Amino acid sequence: MTVDGYHAKIEYDEELDLFRGEILGLNGGADFYGKNPQELRIEFQKSLQVFLEVCKEKGIEPRRHFSGQFNVRIPPALHEQLAISAQAEGKSINMLTQEALRIRVTQ
Repeated sequence: MTVDGYHAKIEYDEELDLFRGEILGLNGGADFYGKNPQELRIEFQKSLQVFLEVCKEKGIEPRRHFSGQFNVRIPPALHEQLAISAQAEGKSINMLTQEALRIRVTQ
């Protein structure tokens, strides 16, 4: 679910018999509950608004900062296949990895 460019993961909470949403990519935690999609969307908007107001009051950036760098551990055989594929295409491993990740997150 997305509201104002913020994304949330929705799961069912069996104990409460409600759906629980967690807003992703924030500098803190913000969640919300609802019985159906309409209620979830309303509660998402309320929770996001409260979170953004608290961030503004405290002078905190609401979105988590990402450096653009991370380490990935893969099996040596996959590393070799990746290196050979990249070399065959005249690309770096980094470029080939970026392309694969971009395809994955846009699906």
